[in-house]
Amino acid sequence: MRKEIRLVIVDDDPIITLALQTILRAEEGFCVCAIGSCGREAAQLYAAHHPDVLLSDIRMPYEKEAGKRTGSPELPGGLEAAEEILKRNPDACILLLTTFLDDAYIIRALRMGVSGYLLKQDYSNLAAAIRAAAGGQSVFGQEITAKMPSLLARAEANQQDVGAERALSTEAAAKLGLTEREYELCALVAEGLSNKEIAERLYLSEGTVRNYLTGVLGKLQLRDRTQLAVFFLRGKA
Repeated sequence: MRKEIRLVIVDDDPIITLALQTILRAEEGFCVCAIGSCGREAAQLYAAHHPDVLLSDIRMPYEKEAGKRTGSPELPGGLEAAEEILKRNPDACILLLTTFLDDAYIIRALRMGVSGYLLKQDYSNLAAAIRAAAGGQSVFGQEITAKMPSLLARAEANQQDVGAERALSTEAAAKLGLTEREYELCALVAEGLSNKEIAERLYLSEGTVRNYLTGVLGKLQLRDRTQLAVFFLRGKA
């Protein structure tokens, strides 16, 4: 007798969750163990049930309560949960579901090692995709597969650009007597970010950011962050 494929479904839209449950419970060989509605629940439910496949939305909050998000502000809750799960369980089978063909998310998902990335509206192929993923295959929708060559080429070019920018930043920081981190802080101040926003971007505490800022102002002999922003934007840095 074939073993049932155990599933956990996580989506912040209860209508989507209900639709997925209905479709999959009508299919032979599937067992829906649990459902969730945010990234944290995805991580918790995976740890509790160790399903054969986790079906997870991408664009959902990491936590239900407003103001309690962790991690990078640019990272959707579904990707954040997937990253957390895969760090602890490298063999986890995660299928990401989305209504968006977002290039940045596709590349992040590929690098993260998820088992698949599918469009929610492609319900007709969902059961087959789950079976393939549970069997160890990588599963990506046709629209995504068609984009992969150009996406991977663009990602490679971006990596090279980032490397070149980092080398230039290192050189500029050295000329000013700043560390790379201090130079990075200058750039963020010039973008108009607050100490809190800089702390979130750099994964630092606000107190550490304030200390960095005080040190930079002293090294550059500037009075305040406004002078620092002007100094940076005028190309002095």
